[in-house]
Amino acid sequence: MTDDRPARTHVAREIQSQPRVWARALDQLGTVGAVLPQRGERVAVIGCGTSWFMAESYAHLREQCGAGETDSFAASQFPAGRGYDRVVAISRSGTTTEVLRAIDATQVPVLALTAVPDAPIGRAADQRIVLDFADERSVVQTVFATTALMLLRGSLGEPLEAVLGQAAAVLAGDHAVPSAIGAGSQFTFLGQGWAYGIAREAGLKMREAAQLWTESYPQMEYRHGPISVAQPGRTVWVFGEPVTGLAADVAATGAAFVDDRLDPVADLIRAQLLAVRRAEEQGLDPDRPRHLARSVVLPEVISQVSSAP
Repeated sequence: MTDDRPARTHVAREIQSQPRVWARALDQLGTVGAVLPQRGERVAVIGCGTSWFMAESYAHLREQCGAGETDSFAASQFPAGRGYDRVVAISRSGTTTEVLRAIDATQVPVLALTAVPDAPIGRAADQRIVLDFADERSVVQTVFATTALMLLRGSLGEPLEAVLGQAAAVLAGDHAVPSAIGAGSQFTFLGQGWAYGIAREAGLKMREAAQLWTESYPQMEYRHGPISVAQPGRTVWVFGEPVTGLAADVAATGAAFVDDRLDPVADLIRAQLLAVRRAEEQGLDPDRPRHLARSVVLPEVISQVSSAP
């Protein structure tokens, strides 16, 4: 399933920009690497919505490579009294209420990743990295979130040239999702380890932009109930390598199975593109999903941070 039409929405253009923006962020590692979590530090990573899912993926990757104990939390659930060496707070707008509250509640040094240079999070945190070149006009997050994650992945020493290449290939039309699968009535996204955060983000993008029924689970949890909704016309989409026996179990239900062994972040682009396509087919505005704003803000919190000495 390919689409040669020019991008007509902000989110479509932002999706297309990702490999270029990722490369720019990775080029900055030599400058910002010293303020990112160092090996051996005990770290908490917080965010809301999409940023939370990126935090979750980074936490898994950091522990997986032996860089140090790393926990992720939705900012509203952050245990501020727990001992860490550093907190990393991810917030595109830098105005999200729950993130600012979490920063205010902790005594641990905080590093903020944001897209807005003069946002309140920059005054609340001890250090900041501004990815203003990854900011977005769309309410729906795509490029900022993936850029933050790619920067964090790069800081772990992971070679990412192949990921950029896969992303560019996806945007050029390779690995296209077949039309029959893309038109499915329900999608379940699965990921094991760090890819689970990506699966959760894929489900969120489809719900936000296209109002579709989506679910997300760790791969090994799929047989523990979620498989009961699988049937013809529905899709199970795996990020990363599928666990043994999963493809056969899904095939027995008649549901479609998507498994292309791409890097999960490159594969996420396919879900982003599909979310925009499905939204446009339904006459929805993928830039401004209903009931959503760019940031969840309580004015009194912004006022408190702005007036702090």
